Amino acid sequence: MNLVTPDFGLLFWQTITFIVLFVVLSKFVWKPIMDGLNAREKTISDALSQAEKARQEMQRLTNDNQKLLDEARAERDKILKTAQKTADELREDAKAKTNIEVNKMLEDARKLIDSEKKNAIDQIKAQIASLSIDVAEIILKKELSQKESQKQLVSDLVRDLKIN
Repeated sequence: MNLVTPDFGLLFWQTITFIVLFVVLSKFVWKPIMDGLNAREKTISDALSQAEKARQEMQRLTNDNQKLLDEARAERDKILKTAQKTADELREDAKAKTNIEVNKMLEDARKLIDSEKKNAIDQIKAQIASLSIDVAEIILKKELSQKESQKQLVSDLVRDLKIN
């Protein structure tokens, strides 16, 4: 049963080999491995802190951008409201000026129509008066050509004068 139970000599040399290997590894290999691990840990830690700083900076920039966007929207709304108000005022002013001009034009047209109407009526009256005189002259000439008619006319005129 030699295979299952080791000899004392084998155990001794294995222990010595292990101790020598451990001393050599700890003196020459273990320190560089630990330094490498420590450096790696520091690099990872720095990278994580840089990532956290970058995340915080990104969050700050996002917040700043949102504030700027909100301010820009508010400014845009204010400008649009002012422009709408100005457009409404201009529209109302134009409408008022147009109404004033239309009313003035209507008044001028009424005055012109009244003036033309008065002139036309005066002309018609003058023509009627002229025609009436002409007709009366013709009638009087015809009626006064006889002596009896002249006497009758004079007596009618005298009677009309007494009544008035």
